[in-house]
Amino acid sequence: MEASWEVSVTDSINTIYLLFSAYLVFVMQLGFAMLCAGSVRAKNAMNIMLTNVVDAVVGSISYYLFGFAFAFGTDSNPFIGTQFFALKDIPNSSYDYSYFLYQWAFAIAVAGITSGSIAERTQFSAYLVFSFFLTGFVYPVVAHWVWSSSGWLSPSSNALLFGSGAIDFAGSGVVHLVGGIAGLWGALIEGPRVGRFDAFGKPVPMRGHNATLVVLGTFLLWFGWFGFNPGSYAKILVPYPDSTDQGNWTGVGRTAVTTALAGSTAGIVTLFGRRLLVGHWDALDVCNGLLGGFVAITSGCAVVEPWAAIVCGFFAAWVLIGLNILALKLKFDDPLEATQLHGGCGAWGLIFTGLFAKEEFVIQAYDSGESGVTRPHGLFLGGGWGLLGCQVIEVLVIVGWVSLTMGPLFYALHKLRILRISVDEEVAGLDISSHGGYAYAAHQEETPRFYADYMRLQNRS
Repeated sequence: MEASWEVSVTDSINTIYLLFSAYLVFVMQLGFAMLCAGSVRAKNAMNIMLTNVVDAVVGSISYYLFGFAFAFGTDSNPFIGTQFFALKDIPNSSYDYSYFLYQWAFAIAVAGITSGSIAERTQFSAYLVFSFFLTGFVYPVVAHWVWSSSGWLSPSSNALLFGSGAIDFAGSGVVHLVGGIAGLWGALIEGPRVGRFDAFGKPVPMRGHNATLVVLGTFLLWFGWFGFNPGSYAKILVPYPDSTDQGNWTGVGRTAVTTALAGSTAGIVTLFGRRLLVGHWDALDVCNGLLGGFVAITSGCAVVEPWAAIVCGFFAAWVLIGLNILALKLKFDDPLEATQLHGGCGAWGLIFTGLFAKEEFVIQAYDSGESGVTRPHGLFLGGGWGLLGCQVIEVLVIVGWVSLTMGPLFYALHKLRILRISVDEEVAGLDISSHGGYAYAAHQEETPRFYADYMRLQNRS
């Protein structure tokens, strides 16, 4: 009786921990909304806020109906799950409602990443289509590969790829690289915003209208990341058998530390790096650098030492800076730098894990610290090429899968003329042309304040 009570208490505490982590991850939706709103021009603020809401509500339905089943259906299919549609047979011995909620919070974050890449020029109906498809099918398939015990890339599989499986603990690849590559195809097919590059191909600055919202959004995302990364343990009360005072609670604390250190390092490096390049201290660049560090450490947060997290953040900052320079040279327009940040830093995070993962921590994260177990680990720590090979393969297959699915979808929307708004609507702003008025009561007098004013101008022309 006493043993049964102890098990019940342990399960309850683990459930509370997972639910609290899910709530933290959901707070990241508010962070995304603030970051996006501050990063666009004032005439598009209402539109970008509404798209963030749509990403959540549409993603909720699609993930409930299809996404969770494709991601975590417990069968022997290594490519896609085929059980638990609309949460049928949930809860069971493997998953309960709290686990669904936690994974749902991850799923709706993916569409938010992609929305940032195509901001300020996309028809609202297109958001509905791609958000449903990305959250309900494209992302869950990748999640199944890496996070389901039957996935072909999973480090928990019975048939480990290269004897290792890919380590993507909280989703540098599964979440961020997927969202970044989807955004890449959307932005490429739509093309740059009107006026982003002049007649000679030189970039014209289009800075966001509210740095306060950007900084607020960044701190909210930072707060949420403490659910995103440490919460991926799913259970906190799991003692390690070869230790009397360590368990998952130790790993949770270390994961929070590595997360904070990687982000902070990337923020500092971006601060001084951009100061050297542009000649002033830029708060918005620092915020994106900080987020780039978080994205990169998300893969290896549970399996690296704190000092390695600093290395991760240092290089993540330069990956982001370099990709932003390249994007301008190629006339690629991503208003929130989502492709460069989530795609580029996400890919770096996977490679970093293959170089710096520590065997002891890998065993703790994936074998609950079991004694006598050996695992491939980071190349630079003497772990061989197995893990790094799996990490490279994860990068390649995610790029290929998302390109194969989201590229044709965006192209089809483009051909059907339901992807990009007209030039007139874009110049006027999506708030007035699509949503009936501006997000702010006070606006420039020379621009129409209400939808009726906008229509009168349209009729005159």
